[in-house]
Amino acid sequence: MSGVRTVPVEAHLVLADGSVFEGEAIGAPATDGVATGEVVFNTVLSGYQEVVTDPSYAGQIITFTYPHIGNYGVNPDDHESRRPFCRGVVVRELSRRHSNWRATGGLDGLLAAHGVPGIAGIDTRRLTRHLRDEGAMPGAFGTADNATLLAAAIGEPGTDGVDMVAEVTCAAPYVVPSTGGGRRMVAYDFGIKATILRHLSGLGEVTVVPARTPASEVLAMRPDGVFLSNGPGDPAPLDGIRSAIADLLGEVPVFGICLGHQLLAGAVGGETFKLPFGHHGGNHPVRNLATGRVEITSQNHNYCVADGSIPSADLTHVNLNDQTVEGITFRDVQAFSVQYHPEAGPGPHDSRYLFAEFDRMMASAGGAPGAGGGV
Repeated sequence: MSGVRTVPVEAHLVLADGSVFEGEAIGAPATDGVATGEVVFNTVLSGYQEVVTDPSYAGQIITFTYPHIGNYGVNPDDHESRRPFCRGVVVRELSRRHSNWRATGGLDGLLAAHGVPGIAGIDTRRLTRHLRDEGAMPGAFGTADNATLLAAAIGEPGTDGVDMVAEVTCAAPYVVPSTGGGRRMVAYDFGIKATILRHLSGLGEVTVVPARTPASEVLAMRPDGVFLSNGPGDPAPLDGIRSAIADLLGEVPVFGICLGHQLLAGAVGGETFKLPFGHHGGNHPVRNLATGRVEITSQNHNYCVADGSIPSADLTHVNLNDQTVEGITFRDVQAFSVQYHPEAGPGPHDSRYLFAEFDRMMASAGGAPGAGGGV
């Protein structure tokens, strides 16, 4: 993980519609010279390590729109999960050397160590414009010939209708100790990020449970609140998870982020749909309808809750780029959720107040911290 690359190896990225992009291989070698996934683009200027290790990218190939990636290296403290779950990484220029006092290695080495292939030297401006115009689509990249890559891209199923959560969730419950608060919370792991757990542990002890844990087991823990995490892919095939969430509503305060927001909406009959190319970046403007304040937010999702599909909830936040739903709160039960990422490692931090909102909701439901009053 020295950060210095060897002689370039020619590689190509081929989209399912036949578009071809020339580049060079980085990271781990692709199996049989081919890596496949749904190709999306992310507009962050920094935080590439957090993006690559975000489990919400399972099944996807990440294109970074910023032209120069990897200049400050990587370090274990900035991992958002135990390993990257993305299928690959596409960049314009991978930094030949990193320079930062916190760095313990380079991005190329991180990808290689975790078996993630990548491709550099790509005209990411052209690629991004194409995806913006035509929508996110399957693609394949590697050192195989273009005909092989095209066949692989066409054969890639993408993320529609696929349970991607099963790939990223924890195998067994574990506890994150409190770093300051006295609450007891349960967090569903649909692909939970480490930065979220750092914020929740500031409120109290967090028991993280696998995605398909029944509501009865969660309620038996007598939590003050339940958190529904971010995660990858399409919420449609996750019927059992939506049923468990429905059983929790009215029993304990619930807070959801990203996929957790979509599943919370779906638990009460809300509809979701797929965006053309998703929201992936760290600079999306969202209006808080209660305050009128515009928050700059971090986002990573391809699916969205349909406006007006939940009669029992009020709209709280709206995306100013496309007017899509970014937040809801329920009128008859103690539950709320947002589509974006208020934890946002490394930033922006405009929306971190939502964790305090969750704490206030737990306080109003059960009184003293740790009382398990939501049950």
